[in-house]
Amino acid sequence: MGARPQAELKFEDVATEKHPLEYLYTDGDQHWFMNPQTYEQVEVAAAAIGPRAAFLQAGMTLAVEFVEGRPVNVEFPDLLEVRIADTAPPTHQQQDSPLKTAKLENGVEIMVPQFVQNGDVIRLDLQNMKYMDRVRADGAKTKNARTGR
Repeated sequence: MGARPQAELKFEDVATEKHPLEYLYTDGDQHWFMNPQTYEQVEVAAAAIGPRAAFLQAGMTLAVEFVEGRPVNVEFPDLLEVRIADTAPPTHQQQDSPLKTAKLENGVEIMVPQFVQNGDVIRLDLQNMKYMDRVRADGAKTKNARTGR
């Protein structure tokens, strides 16, 4: 029997399972999660999470994908509420750009509209790392980056 030509090889469907797990802490390049029903702890390699690991917060519940009992991916929500740690005050002069740099509490830098201030909580699109809108203290949305409303 000869080997199959590459074009004929097919990927088999890999059975994945998803479990909602609570993030606990990071130890080196391992991130520890817990099943809130069984209290079983699971370690997930940093490589399975990638740069999104900067957005892990103790107590957050995320879907963790398993293949053959091993965690392979952590699913984050599309939008995540994050707090602005440091940004310049708004300028009242004519600007070349309506955006300015802001540093989040986790150290990640993003671009935000001029009206965003230190301490503001915003909704961040994690796929694009883009500001979506500002969250008021009562949890409602305020100004949207696209519509200005």
